[in-house]
Amino acid sequence: MTRICVFGAGAIGGHLATRAALGGAEVSVIARGPHLEAMKANGITLHAHDGVKTVKVHAAASAAEIGPVDAVLITTKVPALPVAAEAIQPLLGPDTPVAFVTNGIPWWYFLRHGGAAEGRRLPQLDPDGVIERLVGIERTVGGVVYSASEVVAPGVVKSEHADIRLILGEPDGTISERAGMIAGFVAAGGMPCPVVDDIRNRIWAKLMGNITSGPLCILSRTHMKATLADPAIFAAAVRVAEEGAALARAYGCEIGGIAEERMRRAATITHKPSILQDLELGRAMEIDAILTVPLQMARDAGVPMPTLGLTAGLAMLAAREAGLYGG
Repeated sequence: MTRICVFGAGAIGGHLATRAALGGAEVSVIARGPHLEAMKANGITLHAHDGVKTVKVHAAASAAEIGPVDAVLITTKVPALPVAAEAIQPLLGPDTPVAFVTNGIPWWYFLRHGGAAEGRRLPQLDPDGVIERLVGIERTVGGVVYSASEVVAPGVVKSEHADIRLILGEPDGTISERAGMIAGFVAAGGMPCPVVDDIRNRIWAKLMGNITSGPLCILSRTHMKATLADPAIFAAAVRVAEEGAALARAYGCEIGGIAEERMRRAATITHKPSILQDLELGRAMEIDAILTVPLQMARDAGVPMPTLGLTAGLAMLAAREAGLYGG
């Protein structure tokens, strides 16, 4: 049986682990605290649009308890990736792929990029090259997930709506068997999981939601629907979306749709962005991947982003004042 390990089985990781187990994989998860103990005792219970499902998983506090597997999904927040890269070593066989299912610009963005910036490193996201050295681009599969989820009790994950999917893609744009293998189990478990040849386009598309709603919701301290109900705030979000689309184009990626239409959809969602959830829970925030690095890429490409610069600057200040960001 194919063995898949989810490292960082919180809300997103727990959801993906459940889908892979429902799809027929032998799933293990690495977590901590009461959530870990509950999964050891009772498995994972998922409340989703398609019903309540409970799956048994091998829950462990360390990779050494599990050993080599056929694929690893890393679903921790970006600031924890260097630690995760070291912690997963016992899971890695000679050919074990590692899918990084994260928000924002990934640490590997310019590796196997094929463009003028091929080989550029992003030290804010991979300090001292730890992730590249311990995992490497050869094992890396890119991942983008849409799953508004939260851990509502130890061992229990709630998915808020039916608009769920995991998108996988190789950094070099090929369609690989290993990405297809992971996708097959997740899709069989009830979550659409396309394998694409343009994973960077999909990264930018997801980032548009992160950069528009994230900083504004940090400032408002409430969910997207309430935040975007104010016409002036809505207009600012549209400007950020337009700035983000221009930045994506500067790096060869096209974001489909009209900015105002995307924001009108966002304005119907009563969900707090994960970056606001992290602030409220006192967890390290994904400031660099979602805000700092895109703004640096904008400066490098000569793309003006005045509205994002303002909202991101205020959001960073809030994160620093809370002691959750030291950049």
